[in-house]
Amino acid sequence: MATEGATQPAETFSPIFGRLTLDWIPYHEPILVATFAGVALGGLIFLALMTYFKAWGPLWTNWVTSIDHKKIGIMYMVLGFVMMVRGFADALMMRAQQALAAGGAEGYLPPHHFDQVFTAHGVIMIFFVAMPFVTGIMNYVMPMQIGARDVAFPFLNNFSFWMTVAGALLINISLFIGEFARVGWLAFPPLSGPSFSTGPGMDYYLWALQIAGIGTTLSGINLVATIFKMRARGMKLFDMPVFTWTALCTNVLIVAAFPVLTATLALLTMDRYLGTHFFTNDLGGNAMMYVNLIWIWGHPEVYILILPIFGVFSEIVATFSGKPLFGYKTMVWATACIMVLSFVVWLHHFFTMGSGANVNTFFGITTMIIAVPTGVKIFNWLFTMYNGRVRFELPMLWVIGSIVTFTIGGMTGVLLAVPPVDFQLHNSLFLIAHFHNVIIGGVVFGVYAAVAYWWPKAFGFKLHDGWGKASFWFWFVGFYFAFMPLYALGLIGATRRVASYSDPAWQPYFITAAFGALLIAAGIACTFICFGYSIYKRKSLAVGNDPWDARTLEWATQSPPQYYNFPQEITVHGRDEFWEMKRRGFTFSTLYTPIHMPKYTGMGAIISAVCLVFGFAMVWYMWWLAIITFLAAIGLGIAHTFNYNRDYYVPTDEIAEIEGKGASV
Repeated sequence: MATEGATQPAETFSPIFGRLTLDWIPYHEPILVATFAGVALGGLIFLALMTYFKAWGPLWTNWVTSIDHKKIGIMYMVLGFVMMVRGFADALMMRAQQALAAGGAEGYLPPHHFDQVFTAHGVIMIFFVAMPFVTGIMNYVMPMQIGARDVAFPFLNNFSFWMTVAGALLINISLFIGEFARVGWLAFPPLSGPSFSTGPGMDYYLWALQIAGIGTTLSGINLVATIFKMRARGMKLFDMPVFTWTALCTNVLIVAAFPVLTATLALLTMDRYLGTHFFTNDLGGNAMMYVNLIWIWGHPEVYILILPIFGVFSEIVATFSGKPLFGYKTMVWATACIMVLSFVVWLHHFFTMGSGANVNTFFGITTMIIAVPTGVKIFNWLFTMYNGRVRFELPMLWVIGSIVTFTIGGMTGVLLAVPPVDFQLHNSLFLIAHFHNVIIGGVVFGVYAAVAYWWPKAFGFKLHDGWGKASFWFWFVGFYFAFMPLYALGLIGATRRVASYSDPAWQPYFITAAFGALLIAAGIACTFICFGYSIYKRKSLAVGNDPWDARTLEWATQSPPQYYNFPQEITVHGRDEFWEMKRRGFTFSTLYTPIHMPKYTGMGAIISAVCLVFGFAMVWYMWWLAIITFLAAIGLGIAHTFNYNRDYYVPTDEIAEIEGKGASV
């Protein structure tokens, strides 16, 4: 991996701009110049359209300032899809480079740029694609599943979202001002320390993740409080839908694990900014302590991503099999077991560290044990489908494709749980294939299933079936073309993170993988076409309130649901309450009662914007600006706590006028 100093301008400091100079604008990189031109053109078109349609006012009053959990959930999903385009562009660049760079050829990406690309790809896909996706789904669905009007802390929900946006923006700024880190998505020392990463790239990494991590942690606290304190009258814990159970376990993991990430990155930040030695090889530091700490967060993070998707599968399989979910209580206990066991397997990520046979054996065994509750879930889904009236609608296609793909990834994971095998494959492309097998086959396919399933609830019409299935098949086939060759490459010795390679026999595998990436790109394109075409044809795709004949309580509201969610107080008498309500002749009502909620406010977006400027100032050592913005963020937060102004929203014929404007009666 290239050292940072190979392409860096000489550092100079000024009292105003810190170390930021014009030399840090990458105008000498044609790829970045073209990217900037494309982004600028797209931005100008967006600004022109928003101005032409006079959409700035509604955007601010109905979305940016919203404390409605449903709108915030939708905005999380929009952020996830936007950042997916950015992260997948990095993946295409990597695959194209490796397809070209055989037999000593340099390809089209210089090493320092390639290192930034694979680092940005990992960081963006985990923190700013997968996390917004699962948080958005939980935000939208979970409160309605428990009969709540909103989450426990509505303003905090808005603030959490905009802090995530601020972190995403800070990473994207690094494209055009300075550079990004070249250290891999987990930033292991000593490479990420001050001796080997002297430019701003590593600092962009640290501050983007710290800002976004605050939002994620607060969101986890918010959703845990919502589940424990906001359930409908009569709803016991074992009356909750399985998706809500998975959301509960997920957010317990967030509350437990993300402070570890925050503390770990804070220690690394002090190494870089204050000259401490927590993770150096001198003065008592230990780089391997960082590896332990980051994976104590990192392995629960894998289950933070996959557990909500397990809940999605449970809802969809029951609906499209026409049966209650098989083994409800075993699914709940399996989820709880995964939550606990996820904290005792972290060391399998670095069997090669040299911890000794006893330690490696313990973590190898626990890794195999954690596969058991996951297997229980898979068999329960299969038993739910068994003898059911399975309908192969679009959400069910994604679920079946995901179960098959995720199971393959799980089996390769059990293989890697054997320490001697991991010693051979750990730093190879086999590991990359396994990780993507689980994350794409599990999380991404599951997110697509959730979007297709709850889209009619959110917007009142289905996604277009043809374009939706085209997206599925491009994704499904493209995945196997893109990642099965990496298993083979790993087995024959190809290491990960290589910009070029000397063995020309590897090139056909890389070309096949690049072809698979192009198929996935077609799948992503079909996704956006599907969204746009479905919106255009929404009248012909309109559905009733319960288009899938679903079983859970969120379908007891109108489609799309009003801000007030439930027209009357819900009383739950047992599991599958909505299913029983339909059998008793349930009809949708519009007799809403007054609801006590905070006003819509832009304070969350404003504080997050200040935090974004603070992060930028810290990256470039603009100490005066960092002090001002830090104090401003604290002051604005304190000032908002004294805002006790509450409004009653009363549904009337003028609901469209008062919704989102904070009008009081």
